[in-house]
Amino acid sequence: MLSTWREGSPVIAPVLRVARACSDLDRARRFYCDGLGLAVLAEFADHEGFDGLVLGMPGVPWHLELVVEHGAMVASPSPEDLIVLFEADPAAYAQRQRQLLEAGFAAVRSNNPYWDRCGVTFEGPEGYRTVIANRA
Repeated sequence: MLSTWREGSPVIAPVLRVARACSDLDRARRFYCDGLGLAVLAEFADHEGFDGLVLGMPGVPWHLELVVEHGAMVASPSPEDLIVLFEADPAAYAQRQRQLLEAGFAAVRSNNPYWDRCGVTFEGPEGYRTVIANRA
């Protein structure tokens, strides 16, 4: 069955959305949008006790949803809770790193040494880590 991307371009797979708990949407927006270059696809406030951002890149069939549950505490993630962005173009790889540094986030040593060999790891506001891998 053929799914349809929200802008009408056909895709052959369903859209994947990963949802993560968050406690500070403004700081998360700085990390994921200003730092990683993701776009805000949607946002919501006080939707049955939740606020959130839906992030992604135009034309790709995946989303990252960051959700604040009113009155809830966010549990600490493991250092292996990763999002990995594979960036094959060396200039784009360097640009993503610069954007994260300029947004105020420092690179951290990866728990798994493999990621340090092929990329750089940044820790987001909630302790979740994102690897920018210089691979196809």
